[in-house]
Amino acid sequence: MGKPLSVYVVDDSPVQTDIVRALLEKAGHVVTTSQSSALALREIPASRPDCVLMDIMMPEIDGYDLCRRLRAMPELGHTRIFMVSTKAFPFDRRRAAELGASGYFTKPLNPASFVEELERFVAETLTLTFWGVRGTLPISRKDSLRYGGATSCASLAFPDGRLFIFDAGSGIKPLGDALMAARRTRIDGTILISHPHWDHINALPFFLPFYVSGHQFEICGASHGDVTMRDLISAQMDGVYFPVTVREFAASVTYRDLAEGEYDLRGVKVKTMLLSHPGNCLGYRLDYSGRSICYVTDNELFDPGSEFYSEEYVERLAAFARDADVLITDCTYTDQTYPRKIGWGHSSVSQVADLAWRARPKTLYVVHHDPDDTDEAIDGKLAHLRELLAKRGGPTRVEAPAERTEVDI
Repeated sequence: MGKPLSVYVVDDSPVQTDIVRALLEKAGHVVTTSQSSALALREIPASRPDCVLMDIMMPEIDGYDLCRRLRAMPELGHTRIFMVSTKAFPFDRRRAAELGASGYFTKPLNPASFVEELERFVAETLTLTFWGVRGTLPISRKDSLRYGGATSCASLAFPDGRLFIFDAGSGIKPLGDALMAARRTRIDGTILISHPHWDHINALPFFLPFYVSGHQFEICGASHGDVTMRDLISAQMDGVYFPVTVREFAASVTYRDLAEGEYDLRGVKVKTMLLSHPGNCLGYRLDYSGRSICYVTDNELFDPGSEFYSEEYVERLAAFARDADVLITDCTYTDQTYPRKIGWGHSSVSQVADLAWRARPKTLYVVHHDPDDTDEAIDGKLAHLRELLAKRGGPTRVEAPAERTEVDI
């Protein structure tokens, strides 16, 4: 925990205000409580707390109206508002968000996790998890256990429960299993597909939350001419190739075709860029609350002097990723292997080092490793990358994440 939070709790139940006060004060936070929403409306603008926790069903002024009135006050622009209610309906969560609430807690509160969840809400902590870091095809070998053998998938979890998923390679299967084990209800997810090559969509049919009513997902990605994202996913699950079709999804699953441009997806600013790879392949940049995450795979930069090298393209990609907090990118080949793989649509260590030096992200995560790479080979690529960037004086921290690596941003 950072500095103590100033928290104002308004709930007409004295039992509930006492519970919340006890949990927050035990964690070192400063708490003011009130059982009167009318009194809270007068006191909150004067005290300007860091955050307000309010019930929805209250006499005098209900939580919706109180939230609306407080959000209309400019002096409370930095105060975060959270609903705490027995009402677990999706409508109430949506309505609270529309009126300016930053989050929603359902009673009874979990005393083991409530304070930490609130602190993450206030800090707007994003959690990035890597579920698959291989390219081309999944592997299972004794010399590749540390980094894992699943193909492309990473998730970005927001404190309010929103979930963004990058690609649906075999890594999306353990992600789905983890969500089911956590008994997540009413997941609001966005799946960003870079492109429909098999290693990026091969486990989509095995993502268990698709088969549970109440969840909602939007699958986004680039169309291929007259073939839409819906067509691509439906064809993958055609009865000839897979015994279950998209008609068996119990969750609400929608599809959206993206081009190169800027979008608002679930309240998050998302930029896209077409990448140097066979077919339409999109890189993504998410900007949220002063932080940015770039996901750029698959992508071939080529070596300077090559007939295929484009300085304009490399600089445009560097501008796309410039100063990002996180850049996740394709580093499939060593410099020694790359000459035998030119034109396959993937980059080498030296090419990625040059991109990172130009873009200067805070942290570079290299993924999409060649299926022939052992753990030691990936260690070698990581050491070489760090050496090249150190020689050029780049400020970027470089990591090669293993499966299940979790990072707070």
